[in-house]
Amino acid sequence: MKKLSVFTIVYSLLGVVGSGTVFFRYIEGWSWLDSYFFTVVTISTVGYGELVPATAAGKIGTTFLIFGGLGVFAVAIREFAQYHMQKREEHTEWLIGRLGNGRGQDDSSAANADDAPHQGTDPASQSR
Repeated sequence: MKKLSVFTIVYSLLGVVGSGTVFFRYIEGWSWLDSYFFTVVTISTVGYGELVPATAAGKIGTTFLIFGGLGVFAVAIREFAQYHMQKREEHTEWLIGRLGNGRGQDDSSAANADDAPHQGTDPASQSR
């Protein structure tokens, strides 16, 4: 699947939220804040239920907002998650390369590669 640019995702989200806000401001007559709040709550699937469209046009517009806005919101969340999973994978690979994976190392008694092996400090060989 083709990776979307951050520009595309951000402007798609802004377009959906902006158009939904303007739509409800003029169709339902709500305040700008209420229109924005309803749009964000709807596309994020939270759905508090405090505001409900009263007009037929508002109800139909809400269904379009749900289908279109939810799709854009889901793609944005997917891209965000994919980006962070990729960064975590890169970091894990870096850690494995930096710290080593424990294979191919000699089994000396040194705790670290920087430490010299301890000789004659085996507790079993010491007399009491």
